[in-house]
Amino acid sequence: MSQFDKQDQLNNPVTETPDFTRMVEEGLNRRQFLGGAAIMGLGALASSYSPISEAMQSVSGKGLSPDIGFKAVPASTADTITVPEGYRWDTLISWGDPLFSGIENFKDGGLNSAAAQEKQFGDNNDGMSFFPLSDDRAILAINNEYTNYEYLFAHQGKQMTAEDVRKAQAAHGVSVFEIEKKNGSWQLVKDSRYNRRIHANTPMMITGPAAGHDLMKTEDDPSGTLALGTFNNCANGETPWGTYLTCEENFNGYFGSSSDVDLGADGKRYGVKSTDSGYQWHKFDERFDIAKHPQENHRFGWVVEIDPKNPNSTPKKRTALGRFKHENAALTINEGGHVVVYLGDDQRGEHLYKFVSRNRYNPDNQDANRDLLEEGTLYVARFSSASGKASGRGEWIELTHGKNGLTAANGFKDQAEVLVFARRAATQVGATTMDRPEWVAVHPSGKQVFCTLTNNKNRGKEGQPVGGPNPRAKNNYGQIIRWQPDNGDHTSMDFSWDLFVMAGNPDVHNDAYAGSSNINKDNMFNSPDGLGFDPEGRMWIQTDGKYSNKGDFEGMGNNQMLCADPASGEIRRFLTGPVACEITGLTFSSDYTTMFIGVQHPGEDLKPSHFPGGGNSTPRSSVIMIRKEDGGVIGS
Repeated sequence: MSQFDKQDQLNNPVTETPDFTRMVEEGLNRRQFLGGAAIMGLGALASSYSPISEAMQSVSGKGLSPDIGFKAVPASTADTITVPEGYRWDTLISWGDPLFSGIENFKDGGLNSAAAQEKQFGDNNDGMSFFPLSDDRAILAINNEYTNYEYLFAHQGKQMTAEDVRKAQAAHGVSVFEIEKKNGSWQLVKDSRYNRRIHANTPMMITGPAAGHDLMKTEDDPSGTLALGTFNNCANGETPWGTYLTCEENFNGYFGSSSDVDLGADGKRYGVKSTDSGYQWHKFDERFDIAKHPQENHRFGWVVEIDPKNPNSTPKKRTALGRFKHENAALTINEGGHVVVYLGDDQRGEHLYKFVSRNRYNPDNQDANRDLLEEGTLYVARFSSASGKASGRGEWIELTHGKNGLTAANGFKDQAEVLVFARRAATQVGATTMDRPEWVAVHPSGKQVFCTLTNNKNRGKEGQPVGGPNPRAKNNYGQIIRWQPDNGDHTSMDFSWDLFVMAGNPDVHNDAYAGSSNINKDNMFNSPDGLGFDPEGRMWIQTDGKYSNKGDFEGMGNNQMLCADPASGEIRRFLTGPVACEITGLTFSSDYTTMFIGVQHPGEDLKPSHFPGGGNSTPRSSVIMIRKEDGGVIGS
């Protein structure tokens, strides 16, 4: 977990969740899961028989598992990248690398200017997508989530100025740039017409049901249709019509006030209050002062659509997809042509959503698809299960004004208010509280969906009962849930679910905290976060968890990436990262012979890392490339 998240949780602790957010499981209760027999039974169920796991055995149509053709690597605490035998890695780009000629190179010690940062690769890269232009040219769009002041500034954030805030704002957002393949390896194309930095001061269109609504209007934008900037861009998504979806997560931490301001229950639910997360933007940029501009925060927490092939295009905030702490946006085209986007709200006790487009995808006219995310219906998930089962049924509950109690009598004047305060709407309809739903990924067959539930120290208290998809109190390891829509229809209101894996440590525990039966001493991990598939059905799992290598986390080493077979449940460790990093962001070249992944915040909190430069250099978030030495497909 990043230092930003830690500070945000310290400033905005979750104190109470209304009673009607409780789980609707039939008979599951905390006592069951504190008994050894029930716990061990759950561990076995999580990776053995269920209707979904049976279906996965034949999901390819051939009944074959994807080939996992590499030898697993051991856990590591070294300040480097470790990959399997027969593989190699190289650095593609690091924080501060210039995207244009004439821009100063990165300087150790936080000495680069704000003007330089606006033209350099941003900090703390996260989700990313690969957009091919030809066999040897492509565009990468990469999120830059946040900054570490201990490295961004020589004064480590202790003597902030307006210029410093401008620099910090420039380090956020999205970096878009062209790459080309030379001698078998990809490299940055400086000065490409596609190269672009999108940051906290880039103009954005507000679209969809909330555009122009009173809740979106500010003194600077009385129309409520033009926002300035995007930041805390966590994970991502991409569309078949060639656009990039960047997701705004912990936007609340950038707002503050020098005076005590109360934005009411909705402000509290989103964590917006007078104390920020240490960024101090409100002291030098007035629009982040909630005392002066109390509605500016409503313009963040959205999914933003960007056209990477048109550097002159204006990004669009798609309000139909709801406002919350978005992790990623997993898009699939349903058999009937509707676009379905699955969305996680990454905070303890929040919810899992899906969006269904009003109009249908047209494969013959991509321009006609440009605004498919403009109109549609947002839903939130409610899970149930039979007693003692790590599987069950679920339903999607519509979040439409006038339905399911979302009326003026319950505090929702119109659909825009439902979307701006989607968390409150989800609570109103009785959605299931989840253990931090992060990345969602759709299996390449299109039949099943997976989601990482990273961890939740509050499970078992504060209105977050133990049971169903969240089976462990004080869950510090996390799990991965999967579901299958009825009749293979992603627009269906009903689905079946089970747990693919429960992370844990079998060297320390012999109960549910040891993990499910597909966890062993050679592949154990904690806090699954990033998630994605390749076309052959290999599932890639990235972690953002505890790297102390002590206590409950003994033997786990640094954060890592693993590869799983969704049919058999087998999991192998593929990569380990440097000291104090998170492994996040995943995309492939078109031929799947190069994997691009992100190494975020190495050396956070001044931990002893100098990745990737070595020596006494400043640790820098980076994108690395992984290839097989024989040039083959990654993972095979």
